[in-house]
Amino acid sequence: MPAQVQTVSDSVSFPTEVDVVVIGAGIVGTCTAYELARKGVSVALLEKGIVGGEQSSRNWGWVRQQNRDLYELPLAMYSLRRWEELGTETGRDLGFRRSGILYCTKEEADVARWEKWGQAARLRGFHSQILRSSEANERASGGTSSWVGGVWSPTDGRAEPSLAVPAIAEAAKENGVSLQQNCAARGLDIANGRVTGVWTERGLVKASTVVCAGGAWASRFSHRYGIEVPVANISGTAIKTTPAPQIIQAGCLSASNFVLRRRIDGSYTVAVPGRGTLDITPRGMRYAFKFYQMYRSKIGKKLKYRLNSSFWNGPDAFSSWENDEVSPFEKNRVLDPAPDGELVKLALKNLEREYPVLKGIGVERAWGGLIDTSPDLVPVISRVEQLPGYVIAAGFSGHGFAIGPGAGRLVSEIVMNETPITDISPYRLSRFSDGSAIRRPEMM
Repeated sequence: MPAQVQTVSDSVSFPTEVDVVVIGAGIVGTCTAYELARKGVSVALLEKGIVGGEQSSRNWGWVRQQNRDLYELPLAMYSLRRWEELGTETGRDLGFRRSGILYCTKEEADVARWEKWGQAARLRGFHSQILRSSEANERASGGTSSWVGGVWSPTDGRAEPSLAVPAIAEAAKENGVSLQQNCAARGLDIANGRVTGVWTERGLVKASTVVCAGGAWASRFSHRYGIEVPVANISGTAIKTTPAPQIIQAGCLSASNFVLRRRIDGSYTVAVPGRGTLDITPRGMRYAFKFYQMYRSKIGKKLKYRLNSSFWNGPDAFSSWENDEVSPFEKNRVLDPAPDGELVKLALKNLEREYPVLKGIGVERAWGGLIDTSPDLVPVISRVEQLPGYVIAAGFSGHGFAIGPGAGRLVSEIVMNETPITDISPYRLSRFSDGSAIRRPEMM
């Protein structure tokens, strides 16, 4: 586990009927429940394990707008604002700090790409600063590399994954949300072609709307109803160091072969960017063609591929069960994949090589986590046309923690048929079946 996630107690009574059931108490599901409750909606938030137990507590803790897909940028910008507001609204420390994010590179092509992106981002209201060599080296002072340039986004920030989601969950409960942990959603209750509730391991909860924010499990849950949610669950690795000196003023740094975030306890979260493992699974093979472009890109070339037990019992396996039977979700309360030992060593080696002052820094813990990744790296936040009353929020592609507050607000507006904070068409599920999925330039 990445850390001891702050515990949240369940609500006292189990609900039998609510307006909306939200499946999954990660950052997106919890923020959705919170936003709906503030609108006066009755909500049950169901979690098969514990609040924030999977990727929402295993991510890097970056809260950024810089280098987002331009379709996703408006949602990222709104989320940064919402992160700030949530601290005040909830009266809790989410670990959020607007301390800036710094990217440095040894490749002129990166600088050119960032500059081009920045020009387009300014048209959408986001401003960052391109750094020439001297400026990049000054901001990353103390390192051994000679950077050719970089980009600095002072309004970006960071937060503490182990604190944030539990804090928002507590606030959601205070606003009337019924939180039920260790309570898997086994399946949907459907009548006359539309959703009427959720069958759980504790019984039926009636509801006219169900939001599936199940992260790595959302595709498997939806598939029972003929709903295709193409995701590839990529296993990432990160480490928490022992406390160490502060080496840069920015809260987060992305270098060529490592990334880091300064944590509020004086340690660092460190990882090797773009590296991970993709398990060979039945669902992965089913959606392989949709990911063909990504697998051939520089993203896919950094991945390892393996065959292990997840083929039969993980979130990408195939199996059937009834609503009165034990489901795969109860058999996997909290996904806790082992970290990649090679990446742990490499992350530490690269960090110490760049900053000799950190020589001898220790690894307090290392962990793995599954990142639910969509074919175009943009999330699905969408009603499902073929099943009225069913809404999906999944496939966040490693961006869920940062844009979770904005996504929660957007889902609440979709549920309530309100004017959305941003255009929802880039997030619709149907883009993967109607041929209009986004093609990112770096995949070409």
